[in-house]
Amino acid sequence: QVQLVESGGGLVQAGGSLRLSCAASGSISSIYAMGWYRQAPGKQRELVAIITSGGSRNYADSMKGRFTISRDNAKNTVSLQMNSLKPEDTAVYYCNVKVWASPGTADYWGQGTQVTVSL
Repeated sequence: QVQLVESGGGLVQAGGSLRLSCAASGSISSIYAMGWYRQAPGKQRELVAIITSGGSRNYADSMKGRFTISRDNAKNTVSLQMNSLKPEDTAVYYCNVKVWASPGTADYWGQGTQVTVSL
């Protein structure tokens, strides 16, 4: 089991910045990737960014150049720096970790944090 606690989020004007953080606890040795997803009203949950234990990063196309994901393996945290925010970035953002769970893998999710970008 992995427990996730998110922080950050809130209300910001378009063009502004926010930083999200997520701390993992529990069976952290089984984590191989940490990341963020988001879900806007009426839409499916989508990948924002993900980073592996080795430091490889992957971003959704619409976030490239604006968002930066980072990970502190010593503290078991993952952060998302969001710059140049747009109203269409408004969504609930979820922290996600992927773990090895023999014979396959498993996902754990945070409770979600609201990000609202106003004009």
